[in-house]
Amino acid sequence: MPADSSATSTPVPANEAKRPPLELPADRTQAGTTDLARGLVDDAQKLLELQIKLARAELTDLAIRNGIAIGLFSFAAMLLVFAIFAGVPLIVVVLTPNHILTAIIFAAAYAVAAIILAIAGRFTLKLQPPQRTIAALKETKEWLVRQISTSK
Repeated sequence: MPADSSATSTPVPANEAKRPPLELPADRTQAGTTDLARGLVDDAQKLLELQIKLARAELTDLAIRNGIAIGLFSFAAMLLVFAIFAGVPLIVVVLTPNHILTAIIFAAAYAVAAIILAIAGRFTLKLQPPQRTIAALKETKEWLVRQISTSK
């Protein structure tokens, strides 16, 4: 006499009761190794794509956060420079007996510093296309031309 299985079994949690049953092939030998390998490759590609999306999202968040931090540091540095380049001369000009001559000396010193920095910036500035990228593109083009010509 069969016993009532619902009375003796443990209760099934609600979330497990709604899951569809796991479907396995009736005969495991039906799925060939090529199908299994193809499935494995597809799964690996999906996993890699998801990992790349995650990395992009993390890098985007990090770049935004770091951009804001750099902006804050830059503004703080600008305020410090302003305090030094305006505050120190102001104090010196006020404390010296010849205010106009001292102000002219500071203005001339700032002009000389600006000219030196502008010249250094001009010689440091490079307005040219990225050489390594152009070389890599040329190599890729040559390789592609060779591949097309050998396939004919």
